[in-house]
Amino acid sequence: MTRIGIIGAGAAAAAAAWAIDTHSDATITVVEKSGGLCGRAATRRRGAVTYDYGANYLTAADDRVVDLVTETLDTEGLVDIDQPVYTFDSASNVAEGRDTDEHKWSYEQGLTQIAKRLFGRTAATVHRNTKATAIHRRGDRWEIVAGAERFGPFDSLLVNPPAPQTAALLADSTWDDPLRAELITGLETVDFRTVWTAIVGYPFEIDRPYYALVNTDKSHAIGWIAREECKPGHVPAGESVLLIQASHDWSVTHYDDPPAENVTRLAEMASTILDDERLATPAWSDWQGWRYAQPETDAPTELLRAAEGHDLYCLGDWTVGTPRLHGALRSGLETADRIRQSR
Repeated sequence: MTRIGIIGAGAAAAAAAWAIDTHSDATITVVEKSGGLCGRAATRRRGAVTYDYGANYLTAADDRVVDLVTETLDTEGLVDIDQPVYTFDSASNVAEGRDTDEHKWSYEQGLTQIAKRLFGRTAATVHRNTKATAIHRRGDRWEIVAGAERFGPFDSLLVNPPAPQTAALLADSTWDDPLRAELITGLETVDFRTVWTAIVGYPFEIDRPYYALVNTDKSHAIGWIAREECKPGHVPAGESVLLIQASHDWSVTHYDDPPAENVTRLAEMASTILDDERLATPAWSDWQGWRYAQPETDAPTELLRAAEGHDLYCLGDWTVGTPRLHGALRSGLETADRIRQSR
């Protein structure tokens, strides 16, 4: 029986685990550093409020992913955002436009439902709150090291973290092959956008004709503002929740500043953009820093394919050049295809 090891329980890993489990009798073991699933497609709850604080929604840009979500998986609680996306510039001028997504899907319970439903259809064993610190090559098998724990041996190893984190895992590995050093160097060249996100809640409704605003001239400290109440089931009537994503430059500069100060700064700027001074003082707030939010340069595809000759597979949106949730899901499905073909 083929043994598959997976590091990370992001959307790509969930799609790969489902596809492998569906088409083979492989045993699958997943090691996930956090207590949740779906990686940057992350959801939190605060009382009756649900909010997606990483990826905002899933688009219909990939037919295979659309079929997976709307035909294969249970569609109970699947919701579509009706309101459009508007734009704003460096002077905080808001205008119509830039709504290019045919669908903007989430779930009443949040985007993490994608990974939960995919893993729920498998017999995979998922070890949460278990951080992989190194990987080892033992003969023609792989082993995952997580502190004092060891997982494996595995016939194939799938690695879901962003390129820099995967490079760090390889740097601490005992894989005696020249490809290891080449792969580390190649992965370290993949640049990522850093995003510091504030989530702010208000005990009143914000009446606007749009779901979100995107900064088009890339000259504002804020890159994106979304109204979570536009997702059915996420925010109780009479309340509002804004998701405020800072620009890359602002996020890098303020990444390690006190979170409360960052939230205040972003809420004040959002109040100016939305022209509502009440928004500068939210009733509650949350935050998340995403150091590796979105890939901005291409992956070293030839090196990744060479690694697959050693049964080491990197997957995630950064591997396919599509920094969106559908890109991560497609990566997982295509990785599973290549594993099945190699076997």
